[in-house]
Amino acid sequence: MSLQAGVKAPDFTLPDQAGNPVRLGDYVGRKVVVLYFYPKDNTSGCTAEACSFRDSYESFTDAGAEVIGVSSDSVESHEKFAGRHDLPFVLLSDRDRAVRKQYGASTLGVIPGRITFVIDKDGTIRHTFSSMTNIGGHIDEALKIVKELAADDH
Repeated sequence: MSLQAGVKAPDFTLPDQAGNPVRLGDYVGRKVVVLYFYPKDNTSGCTAEACSFRDSYESFTDAGAEVIGVSSDSVESHEKFAGRHDLPFVLLSDRDRAVRKQYGASTLGVIPGRITFVIDKDGTIRHTFSSMTNIGGHIDEALKIVKELAADDH
């Protein structure tokens, strides 16, 4: 069962595609975070999802949000994936799937799921969207919530 809206997002630190540690807690108080878990680099659905986030990235950043992708692929795999598709956002390597487990981002408890969490500036999960097949829904739903949060900020 994935974490639901209203729950504090568990903090974690994972390496990005350059091998640098990224801590979720560093964004608290500064940015809304769109944290999306996906199954595997370079698969058709995951490539489509990453490219959709890439194509909407400016809309997310304009609304004060940062996009972060997470899978159990290696740092090297993420580096190649990000380079091949010109991904402007961070991809984190969760090799032992510990963060995926914390967030309950699996299907049937075992298959790596495709789940997006929108985490507000206070570190609280405001929205979750889970679908293996509705790729566009992840981007559309997340952007809608991010824009609502930005409007609330002003």
